[in-house]
Amino acid sequence: MNILFLHQNFPGQFVHLAPALAKRGHKVVALTMNRVISLAGVQVFSYRPSRGSSKEIHPFAADFETKVIRAEACGIAMISLKQQGFTPHIVIAHPGWGEALFVKDIFPQVKLLSFLEFFYYAQGSDFDFDPEFAEIGWKKNAAVRIKNANNFFSLDLMDHGYTPTYWQRNLQPAQYHDKISVIHDGIDTDKVSPDSQAALHLPEPAGGGTLSANDEILTFVNRNLEPFRGYHIFMRALAEIQRQRPKLITLIVGGDQVSYGAPSSNGKTWKEIFFAEVKDQLDLSRIFFLGQVAYDTYLSILKISTVHVYLTYPFVLSWSLLEALSMECLVVASKTPPVEEVIQHQHNGLLVDFFDVEGLSNTVSQALSNPGAYHLLKKTARQQIIKNYDLKTVCLPRQIALVESLSR
Repeated sequence: MNILFLHQNFPGQFVHLAPALAKRGHKVVALTMNRVISLAGVQVFSYRPSRGSSKEIHPFAADFETKVIRAEACGIAMISLKQQGFTPHIVIAHPGWGEALFVKDIFPQVKLLSFLEFFYYAQGSDFDFDPEFAEIGWKKNAAVRIKNANNFFSLDLMDHGYTPTYWQRNLQPAQYHDKISVIHDGIDTDKVSPDSQAALHLPEPAGGGTLSANDEILTFVNRNLEPFRGYHIFMRALAEIQRQRPKLITLIVGGDQVSYGAPSSNGKTWKEIFFAEVKDQLDLSRIFFLGQVAYDTYLSILKISTVHVYLTYPFVLSWSLLEALSMECLVVASKTPPVEEVIQHQHNGLLVDFFDVEGLSNTVSQALSNPGAYHLLKKTARQQIIKNYDLKTVCLPRQIALVESLSR
């Protein structure tokens, strides 16, 4: 069977699925707009848009125009593959950036399986969740509505879709629910597992020295430090946590760019803004900003964590939460969807209201004061990840079965 993957940042969510399908004897090809990487058995080709967005276009339409430009570039690349003799039986796409819009025009008989990540709402989701940053007015709401133009096209074009959580599935319009499976990307629980002997060697700019699970360590991990993932709430709680735990070391992982939402209006990074807000209340000698780190370093950080904090708006669930649970971290997380789909309070983690700075401080401090009391909770967390989200025994087999059944 010929399989074509479309993903602007391939492999992305297909990092395990694409080589697994190749290993099963299928011919697997991928198209990506960004850096071409090597995956076993997968031929990867790049495409480049021939133009940028128009300067005079209506701002509401700019987002969709950008997606059409990408779709055109990806379409030209698909035609090139077709001319070289490659016709897929199934296309597996992340349609979020527009690349899948013209799949059916180029390969009319192909089956299209779409990875559905998010559907936008002006009310009741991420957009208006945080009153500190929510933008109000009908034009803002209208702009969010228009962002769904590509999503509606994608839903109408696909033969089937899948999404990582039930909450994300339920965000999609109800008329499409029976065409959407819920299958998570999967966690490699063999690799992402606890290790009491783990150690972290801090680089010299971060003070040098070695940390282990014998130290009292609070961890906070984001791709980038920004409000969408609760960085402002965490920083506001940190001074009180430090006051209650005088030997605590805090490790903060994340860049200073923007992954979600919007940049600040004053030109400063969110990291700078919220650090400046509280820095005079903090013992800076016990806080280490590590930036973006290599994956193995990140795993070491989680392995030595005493308490791990995960906060998020109602938005796409981070792999890091599931990886922390798989590592038997004691997780304090925000009581927001889809976190509540994974964590049950006092069963496999601890939940706090996203905006409750005092509640976060006290919950974390109490957990740090007696981590041994949560031994069963941490064991339960890992067992539930293995049962529901394990890559090799649960998620990948379900993904493969979906692909092969759809192609038939």
